[in-house]
Amino acid sequence: MSLLDGFRAVTAASGTGPIDWEAAAAAATAATDPGSVSLTAAEEEAYAADVRAARDAVTDATDAAFELPESVTILNRNHWIEANIGTFERVMGPIEARADEIPGIARSINTGTMAVMLGFLGRNVLGQYDPVLLGEDPHELYFVHPNIVEIADQLNVPLARFRRWIAFHEVTHAAEFGAAPWLSTYLETRVEETVGDLADGQIDRDAFAELNTAMTAVEGYAELVMDEAFDRPYQDLRNALDRRRNNRGPVAGLIQRLLGLGLKRQQYERGKAFFEAVAAERGIDGAHAVWEQPGNLPTDDELDTPTRWLDRVDP
Repeated sequence: MSLLDGFRAVTAASGTGPIDWEAAAAAATAATDPGSVSLTAAEEEAYAADVRAARDAVTDATDAAFELPESVTILNRNHWIEANIGTFERVMGPIEARADEIPGIARSINTGTMAVMLGFLGRNVLGQYDPVLLGEDPHELYFVHPNIVEIADQLNVPLARFRRWIAFHEVTHAAEFGAAPWLSTYLETRVEETVGDLADGQIDRDAFAELNTAMTAVEGYAELVMDEAFDRPYQDLRNALDRRRNNRGPVAGLIQRLLGLGLKRQQYERGKAFFEAVAAERGIDGAHAVWEQPGNLPTDDELDTPTRWLDRVDP
């Protein structure tokens, strides 16, 4: 499919909802070079070996028992779009269910916007531990191989080291969700509440704040565990990725803001500072107490004042 075919898919968007999801997926894949996933046996084994090493290192660092998917899925960019379009559609379900039938031009604009966002993510996502929120499939561990190869080259870092860093980061997320079986449902509920309220033309600030603080905890704890588990320094990789994000053009910068990617970076930094303070007092085992039950998640105030969480939650 060509870029022209993608444009035609958007302009021919049909149905009664705000977005024609089939057309959005077709346009996103048409505008995105899929890249190659023709890996040698040694390259496939390298991914699997990095995941195994990450599992062992994270287990040693946290003393947490967790399971990983039985296989690692290597995707190209279009594979990633196809694998995630259903999740986007489910997340937007409450808005679509409440929307009145809209004019065709508005549907085409919405469909085109979604296609641009999907294409942008498909070209930039490196790895993904997906607890399949709002779905019923098993958890998945994805690596978008063409993006890993391309960005390692852009950053001028060894591919093997970069790939290993991505594997460790995603496995730390697997450990979090494995240690907290309630976490997927907790996040799903807050997502549904937040999107449902948006569909009704209002914002439940409490539900949004709970979702934001939970995701800050998820990202911050992953950073803490990475410091403990990864077997080599990696701050230069993080800095290089940040520089790459900050040096994008105005259109890419706008898409980043629309997708909340700047917020995600803030979550990394704020969450890591919280967990570093907790670990300094109680060690990484004490920090792990956050996943024992939903009531142990830090509040928004506690994220900035970890002593309040320490006073409230027993190890």
